[in-house]
Amino acid sequence: MPPTESHRGLRRAGIVIAVIAVVIVVSGIGIRVSDHRQMTEWTEEQAIPTVAVVAPTQGEADARIEMPGRLEAFARAPLNARVSGYLKTWKADIGTPVKTGQLIAEIEAPDIEQQLLQAEADLASAEANAALAASTAKRWQSMLGRDSVSKQEVEEKAGDLAAKEALAKAARANVERLRTMRGFTRIVAPFDGVVTARNTDIGELITAGGGTGRELFVVSDTRKLRVYVNVPQSYVSRLNTEAKALITVPEHPGKEYSAAVAASAGAVNVATGTTLLQLTVDNKAGELLPGGYASVSFELLGGAKALRVPASALIFDQSGLRVATVDSESRVVMKPITIARDHGSFIEVGGGIEASDRVISTPPDGLMAGSAVRVLEPTAKEANAG
Repeated sequence: MPPTESHRGLRRAGIVIAVIAVVIVVSGIGIRVSDHRQMTEWTEEQAIPTVAVVAPTQGEADARIEMPGRLEAFARAPLNARVSGYLKTWKADIGTPVKTGQLIAEIEAPDIEQQLLQAEADLASAEANAALAASTAKRWQSMLGRDSVSKQEVEEKAGDLAAKEALAKAARANVERLRTMRGFTRIVAPFDGVVTARNTDIGELITAGGGTGRELFVVSDTRKLRVYVNVPQSYVSRLNTEAKALITVPEHPGKEYSAAVAASAGAVNVATGTTLLQLTVDNKAGELLPGGYASVSFELLGGAKALRVPASALIFDQSGLRVATVDSESRVVMKPITIARDHGSFIEVGGGIEASDRVISTPPDGLMAGSAVRVLEPTAKEANAG
């Protein structure tokens, strides 16, 4: 039986519905594929870190470094006792200017006086015996010419004379020694200076101790001072030792004193990693105190050539000390560097980067060489500030 009109209508409706369903399915799949692709692209884009970059800046031409130093007297002489006794008197207290050879104190040493009297008596006896032996030897020598005595006897008298003269010389040397020791009862200034310490008083028992005993007085030449500075090894080659160093002290804030480098140890102390420098500073006005602390400022050579980067740009890992830079294709390039000077907030780089490099100021964790990054362009305010 031929299909009726209603059957054909139902068939057309079914076809239309099927086509619509296919279109809906196909468009849905297309939308899902597009959304997935967009999500993937968004995820990949979000995975690329955004970084801020800075250009290394030039160091100042007159870069300086400040280090602690210690002031010492140009000459310092601890005065110890060479003889034992009692302090008879002292003539100079702390802070007293003294001249070379000026009497500072006297020691009463009766033992030395008695020993000297005995030695002088022994010398007189030895000289008398030597004079008698000389007269005897001369007389026997004359008798030898008349064959009155034997040659052996004359030689014995000559030998006795030599022995007596030797005893006289020994006695004379002992007298001179004791006179010299008596001279040590007078403590005098070895050079022009100031008495910076007095550790004794009248009536105190003094024991001879040389350099091992307690020093009685200290005389210091403070017209010129020595300044000792321990310079880190990394700075030694950059110090301008021909230029004048500047010194400041806490007791005179705002005032600077000019000092000159006098000597260098020429070696690095293994324990501290520093080289000892000795400077001299004029102190005729007496404003600087030996033994005091001083801040010493040196001019550094090559300051204008040194590049500076923020301290936050440093990366220290198993590969050593590096900074991360960004190339023209926005890829990370790691560059090893050396530190010439640490200023705290920024670092002076000794080598490894160029002035044209774009350095990542704060590299994120996990940043690797070759990684793609998005460079955060500075705002107009930041660009003008830079």
